[in-house]
Amino acid sequence: MNSVNPAALPAIDLYRAWQALRLEQPRLRARDAAAVLGVSEAELTASRLGVDAVRLRCDWSELLPALGTLGYIMALTRNEHCVHERKGHYREVSVSANGAMGLVVSADIDLRLFMAQWASVFAVAENGERGVQRSIQIFDRQGVAVHKVYLTDRSDDAAWAPLVERFRAEVQSAELELLPPAERKAPRADDQVDVGALRADWAALKDTHHFFAMLKRHDLARTQALRLAGHEWAEPLATAELPRLIEAAAAREVPIMVFVGNRHCIQIHTGPVRNLRWLDSWFNVLDAEFNLHLRTPGVVELWRVRKPSVDGVITSLEAYDEEGELVVQLFGARKPGMAERDDWRELAESIAALEV
Repeated sequence: MNSVNPAALPAIDLYRAWQALRLEQPRLRARDAAAVLGVSEAELTASRLGVDAVRLRCDWSELLPALGTLGYIMALTRNEHCVHERKGHYREVSVSANGAMGLVVSADIDLRLFMAQWASVFAVAENGERGVQRSIQIFDRQGVAVHKVYLTDRSDDAAWAPLVERFRAEVQSAELELLPPAERKAPRADDQVDVGALRADWAALKDTHHFFAMLKRHDLARTQALRLAGHEWAEPLATAELPRLIEAAAAREVPIMVFVGNRHCIQIHTGPVRNLRWLDSWFNVLDAEFNLHLRTPGVVELWRVRKPSVDGVITSLEAYDEEGELVVQLFGARKPGMAERDDWRELAESIAALEV
């Protein structure tokens, strides 16, 4: 019998294939089910239209602030190897005039949004063991999940239906105009980089937010820049030191900033971490308002990075996967205009660098 490509199936048949898979593997998450079925997660979600999902209008400047009406929610942002879940309220939302960038800067939900490639959004109300789980799910042009917002038992359930009706797309179509992933640009050879100019520009940084612009000027990938910056600014560490440092921060009650993101959304937790657990190769923070799930084999490089600023040197730990993509980034808790915490710097500097 010839096999059928699930990606070529009508939405209803894709949904049925998914439900059959769920009977075999009831704990399989949508992201993993999509991979098994050979489709994107956005396509899998679109197959639910008319069952337990509604397609919404991609009116980000209106939709994102409206999420504040839901009250206390859980925001989820992830990449291939790390999941960041933060509970709180969607407040202080701003979107640039061209709609390409946005911010959420409330005390609990803290996001940096890069929306030029956001392509679809769905409201999902799924029946589960604990009742109906409601969420807003946003996907990019490849059908990969960018950001999700889940209602909690402290959310305003009465606000859900009005929000869905307000932003319901006129045409409830499962058709998605997906694009193939952009080809990865090959990095320049190290001997083509003006290392002296890179180090001079690095030393002249006044704001950590200017770091990405510096990389673009020198046409460098992040890990390449770290390798070439010199030990004054970047040092490689053993990857096993990452969970150990988080454990030490918890033990010493050092508040930290945890950045996790993908190319379209970065989510930040600021504060202490306390309840830490290993589950197989996953290292987890399981606090009441902040959960982190780190698949440790996905981290193949760990760096201690120092960036000068008008507030003094800012120290971070940066973890990268085999593609050179940032998995998670840690700082000491601080705000602009504040110097780095002494206890964080002492902790970050206590790790011996690898000899290279």
